[in-house]
Parts: sequence; structure tokens; C-alpha cells
Amino acid sequence: MVWNLPNSLTALRIALIPFFVGCTYVPGRWGLILSTAFFGLAALTDWADGYFARQHGLATSFGRFFDPIADKLLVISALVLLVGLQRAPLLLVMITLAREVMVMALRERMAGLGLPVSVSRGAKWKTGFQMTAILMLLVQNGLMDIPLQHIGLFFLYLSTTFSLWSGFRYFVEAWPVIQKNN
Repeated sequence: MVWNLPNSLTALRIALIPFFVGCTYVPGRWGLILSTAFFGLAALTDWADGYFARQHGLATSFGRFFDPIADKLLVISALVLLVGLQRAPLLLVMITLAREVMVMALRERMAGLGLPVSVSRGAKWKTGFQMTAILMLLVQNGLMDIPLQHIGLFFLYLSTTFSLWSGFRYFVEAWPVIQKNN
């Protein structure tokens, strides 16, 4: 296995999860700011590993397998944490988590058939809205007393809508192939 910058960024994303979660329990404004900073850094590695892998031809089987896992670990950790802190509605988080599990299962099934499923434009928008929502809901009013809760919730609703839409699209496109190979 080749260990390169994108793979290192994927591993770093996983390693940052305990830090952003732990910082949410630091009392006061600094806990909010540090937690948000660690999550933001982890989210940035999500973008950066893909960018470097594509631009410099550094894609590996490790990255293809672990990058989506690292993404899901990061997002699931954040969403469950936000529900626990009563900053995100449980229903939206459950819908998002169900979609993530179903799409991962679909990807595995399609990969088993030798047909990888590429990330759709809708899923990329979903991820952007999701990361924005999580950042805002983590920091809330910890940044210069700017109230970000309602804006964060708006982005969470938007990301949930894109989650449903992109998940539906994945299944509609894959269904004929799955039916044919059963």
C-alpha cells in the first residue's frame, strides 16, 4: 500500500474526531470555539484529500475504501453529539443516518457487482450544507455572540433535503442493475 498525502489526511480526519467531541465538554466559549475549530479542520481534510488525490493522481484502494468511512464517522459523531447537546432535531439526524447507512450498503452491493457508484452533485451539495450546519450548530453563539443556531438549523434542514434527494437518485439509478443481478 502506498502511504501518501491524501491517505494521511483521511487518517487525520479520523484522529481529529475525539478532539472535536472532547472540546464540546470544555466549559465556556473556548470549548465551543475549539470544538468547532477541530471539526472545521477535519472537514477541510475531507475536501483536501479528494482534491490532492484527483489533481495529482494519488488515488489508492485505501483511500477509496477509508475516505467515505472517515467522512461518515466524522458526520455521525457530530450529529449524534449535536442531538445530545439538544442543538439538532433527532428526526433530521435519524433521516440523515438512515440515508448514509443505506447508501453505503448500496455502494457495497454495486462494488460487489464491479460497478462503483460515483459521488453525485447532489451528494456534494448535501455534504457542503451538512458541514456548514454542523459548524454553526457547534459554535452557536460562541463566536462574537453571533447567534448561529437558526442559520445552522436552516442548513441542517437543507442538507437533510439533499440527503433524501441524492439518496433517492442513487437508488433509482442502481435499481435496474440490482434487479438484473438478483
